[in-house]
Amino acid sequence: MLHYAVVFFIIAIIAAVFGFGGIASGAAGIAKILFVVFLVVAGVSLLLGRRRAL
Repeated sequence: MLHYAVVFFIIAIIAAVFGFGGIASGAAGIAKILFVVFLVVAGVSLLLGRRRAL
């Protein structure tokens, strides 16, 4: 999921360089959402992994 967030971030940067503001903001928004989802899933995975080890 982090890979997709990075891909959308790169798309947003490229779109911003070429002047496509709407596409850039949309791709940046998607990248932010995917990054937050990645952080939540990673945190839950970390907590559940520690619980099973104990």
